[in-house]
Amino acid sequence: MPREITAFSNTLVKRVRSLRDKKHRKAEGLFLAEGLRILTEAREAGRLPDYLFFAADSAKHPLVVALVDAVEDAGGEAIQTSHDILSKLSGKDNPQAVVGVFPEFTTPLEALDRSAAPIWLVAERLRDPGNLGTILRTGDAVGAGGLILIDDCVDPFSVEAVRASMGALFTVPIAQARWGDFLPWLRAGPGQLVGLSLQTDHDYRGAAYEAPAFLLTGNEAQGLPEAYEAECDLLVKLPMLGKADSLNAAVATAVMAYEVLAHHRE
Repeated sequence: MPREITAFSNTLVKRVRSLRDKKHRKAEGLFLAEGLRILTEAREAGRLPDYLFFAADSAKHPLVVALVDAVEDAGGEAIQTSHDILSKLSGKDNPQAVVGVFPEFTTPLEALDRSAAPIWLVAERLRDPGNLGTILRTGDAVGAGGLILIDDCVDPFSVEAVRASMGALFTVPIAQARWGDFLPWLRAGPGQLVGLSLQTDHDYRGAAYEAPAFLLTGNEAQGLPEAYEAECDLLVKLPMLGKADSLNAAVATAVMAYEVLAHHRE
């Protein structure tokens, strides 16, 4: 039976509110996700929150009922509360009807099955949480095996990244690694490393993509380091016909992913 919390001074409310800060997320190993669609995606992917906060006026919504039942059956806690407290938790003036507190999760490199999909996404020093979330959505859309974050990337469990992923955080496996660990792992099995770069004459439309293809996107401002480009099996570029010298990292990743998908479906 869900309990009710109505006081802003409640200890759990303060604790959950603190998870909007990276320091507290890392200390507790927990993160926030909000919205009925995102939490339903998580439930369908087999991930449930430790705590589920929901607005009293949404308690009878079928998807909220399903979430409450699943959380309580799994040993978590469902908590009925007000929109004002949900706003405090999420930091938004117009909060979603539900907020969940989930344990952080990533997949070790060695646990990834590279034969599970013909496309894998790799991002190096990605800084923008919106880009990370969008790349996760692209990964879900093209059936990518996962997203591998290289070196010092933005936190995939930040509130902004989780929002931008629109639930794909729960459907696309995420691994985190240093370049020095990723490259030996990649070379220990099949896998074509394809780098997006302006330092090449190979157009992305005419390239010979293999499976599995690991699509490597560099930092938004600096692109890929020269040493990393040198390790790629193939460098390709997207034509830039206007005055801009590059595309947004997430957009470029999506264009490439769909090109590789089309290549593999021929």
